[in-house]
Amino acid sequence: MRGLELVRRRRAMPAVAVLAVLLSGPAEAHTGGAVGGFLSGVAHPLFGYDHLLAMLAVGIWGAQIGGRSVWTLPVTFPLIMALGGVLGMAGVPLPSVELGIALSVLVLGLAIAFAWRPFEPVALLIVAAFAIFHGYAHGAELPTAADPAAYSIGFVAATGGIHVAGIAIGLLLGRLYEGRVSRGLGGAIAAGGLYFLWA
Repeated sequence: MRGLELVRRRRAMPAVAVLAVLLSGPAEAHTGGAVGGFLSGVAHPLFGYDHLLAMLAVGIWGAQIGGRSVWTLPVTFPLIMALGGVLGMAGVPLPSVELGIALSVLVLGLAIAFAWRPFEPVALLIVAAFAIFHGYAHGAELPTAADPAAYSIGFVAATGGIHVAGIAIGLLLGRLYEGRVSRGLGGAIAAGGLYFLWA
């Protein structure tokens, strides 16, 4: 009997381990230094939901505005984000970084929800301003990473992938029901921004 019970427990261990992983929450995006290399860099924007939503929103908004904005907004964000990263690595003070990140999710979500199509320089300025905060947060973490260069490459690659996904979502869903699907997604992103502000 005891041997049978031991076999049952051993068979249950993989299921318990998987369940523990599934039920554990993701790490907060900015609770300390980033560790690891390329894979940590890729995972950071994917599991830092504030970053994920903002980067998706940039792609969706660019597709919604149309014209050159389809590519200028998603290209501007990582370029300016890199500048913010340098500021973070250099330890240049930047107040209210988390507030800036939360506001980016809220404002970009609202821009999509209201189908706001400003002049391109205005949209670029908004995206660039928020990119500084996102880049700064990650730049401040880079010096403690085990492999900062690999981490940076992973983070930039993931950011580009998220922007492309946002563009695809915006282009594929933008015309459905006269744009209501895209605007609904924008509302959901804005709700996420409100949550980040509250949290």
